[in-house]
Amino acid sequence: MNAPVSRLPLSAAARRIRSSDPPERARILIVDDDERNLLAIRTVLEDVADVVLAKSGEEALRHLLKGEFAVILLDVYMPGMDGYETAQIIRAREHTKRIPIIFLSAVNKETEHLIRGYSMGAVDYVFKPVEPVVLRSKAAVFVDLYMMTREVRRKAQQEQQLLDANLRANAERLRAEQELRLAEQRQAAIIQSLPIILYLEEQNAAPRIPKFVSGNFKTVTGFDFEEVIATPTLWLDRLHPDDRERVTAALRARRDGRAYAVEYRWQCADGTYKHFLDQAVLLRDAEGQPLEYAGTLLDVTDRKDLESQLLHVRKMDALGQLTGGIAHDFNNLLAAVLGGLGLIERRVALADDQRKVLQMTRHAAEQGAELVSRLLAFARKQKLAPARVDMEDLAGSVSQLLAHTLGGLVTLEWELGENLWSPYADETQLELALMNLAINARDAMPDGGKILIACRNVSLAGDDGTAAGDYVVLAVSDTGCGIAPDMLERVAEPFFTTKAVGKGTGLGLSMVYGFAQQSGGTTRIESRLGHGTTVELWLPRAPDTARRVAAGASVDGFAARNRERHILLVDDHEGVRATTAAMLEDLGHRVTMAADGGHVGELIEADGLQAIDFIISDYAMPLVSGSEVIRKLRAVKPGLPGIIISGYADTAAISGAPEGVVVVAKPFTASQLQDAISAAVAGP
Repeated sequence: MNAPVSRLPLSAAARRIRSSDPPERARILIVDDDERNLLAIRTVLEDVADVVLAKSGEEALRHLLKGEFAVILLDVYMPGMDGYETAQIIRAREHTKRIPIIFLSAVNKETEHLIRGYSMGAVDYVFKPVEPVVLRSKAAVFVDLYMMTREVRRKAQQEQQLLDANLRANAERLRAEQELRLAEQRQAAIIQSLPIILYLEEQNAAPRIPKFVSGNFKTVTGFDFEEVIATPTLWLDRLHPDDRERVTAALRARRDGRAYAVEYRWQCADGTYKHFLDQAVLLRDAEGQPLEYAGTLLDVTDRKDLESQLLHVRKMDALGQLTGGIAHDFNNLLAAVLGGLGLIERRVALADDQRKVLQMTRHAAEQGAELVSRLLAFARKQKLAPARVDMEDLAGSVSQLLAHTLGGLVTLEWELGENLWSPYADETQLELALMNLAINARDAMPDGGKILIACRNVSLAGDDGTAAGDYVVLAVSDTGCGIAPDMLERVAEPFFTTKAVGKGTGLGLSMVYGFAQQSGGTTRIESRLGHGTTVELWLPRAPDTARRVAAGASVDGFAARNRERHILLVDDHEGVRATTAAMLEDLGHRVTMAADGGHVGELIEADGLQAIDFIISDYAMPLVSGSEVIRKLRAVKPGLPGIIISGYADTAAISGAPEGVVVVAKPFTASQLQDAISAAVAGP
């Protein structure tokens, strides 16, 4: 039976442990089958550490699975699993093999028993009855050792955490430096790729020399920055003379510390002028004192070019609207003139000299009609019948038409590329366009020369302002005098010509330009004074499904004469109305005339349309259009056939014509009018 243990004062080791006031106290495991010994030893050691009691080896092993202990006090003799066996199991386990074990024994003080205990893993022996001071001192040593080991481990862990944190911070700083360096490189690359210069300049710099520049200075100006430093007046000297006074006046604002922005032309190293947008603001220090100007020099040449192109397009569009309106009024006049001449020729017996005068008058009127056709071509309001054009046939027909026009001093050659595509265009208008270009080329070579029409295939990706697609390019080149650069932008304007007075109307190139635009293509002109001119006509490639229109296919196929008809003729132009009525009467028809849609309304109310079986109406009339007139009449007489006549020839404007109505452009002949009547009666 084990002896009891009495209570004694705290040891110095225990005081050190307690005074250290650790965040978590150490634990001591006491294993003894005698409950009195357990209570006695706990009383002695509870000030040293937290005490955990176990009454058997099995219970002790269960406690060891749940946590760490600074030391184990293990009774040698216990029923069941004794101390030696328990110690052997503790030493065999990885997480408990380093816990110090003090054997408690009341007997067996012999050496062989002590050696057996030490061999089982004991670090000390305490014999019963136990001296409390001795027990507390021995236990306190191991508790101190455990606490110091744990503190060392904690500090090592903290140091490792600090080291890891420092490594992470260094890695983050390195990564941030790398990202910053990469961002700076990207920023520098972006600035280098842009047509812009960043600069710093003194407020009162005279002459103007920046003290710092960033960006692609060499690419933008053609000069190295060192050249600017070496030549202080370089910037001022290369300003465009027309911009110099305006720019220097704008820069005077710097004296007052104001921001400025000025646009000017500046001559680069290669001699060409670029448009620069120069703008800057004044930087100030914390006290508000001026430091320097920070500014940007931006190359806006491309923008200025686009603005010029846009202005040109708008001007051409305005001219197109103007010429389209002129053509409308002029066609009305021509319709009256030609109609009247036709009436005179049919109704009056003329002498030969009188007939000759009439023919001359008709020829002049027909020339006026051709002039109107060119105006409409420029305005892109002519009616086109695009189809697949055979280039071999086109070359033959144009050459034949020009055979007697070019004269003996000018030769015409064709150069058709291999596997040449077929353009998709109105063949008649294309022939007319090529003839205009060839005649212009002839006039540019008064002493003779060669005209070359070279044709080739071109596929565009749409990067140069022209729509993407496949094109057939017909380039008409001459070896003549050429066109001055300042006139190239104006040659496509109507009525503009470089020829002498009386030598041309100025509508040839404008007609070609309008025809190309309306056909879905474009024109390009290159010229050098003294070397000749090349005009390229770009036309879209014909789709595989497009067919070639047979020659002569038109409304003339309906030329079979119909029976006499009672026709209602509506036109607000008195001359056209009178000549058209006479023309219809000569064709054998009865005519009732109306000046406008209001007059037609009166006829409807008066029930004066019973005998009317055909309607011919002008399209553009005040208040009510020709299309509306026909719709009103069809409301009274369903299915009434009709014709719309128009001097405007704008297919988009008359796209809403009633079903089955034939459109006829002014001026027209009696035969064309009768064919249109036949076509309208026959239906679609």
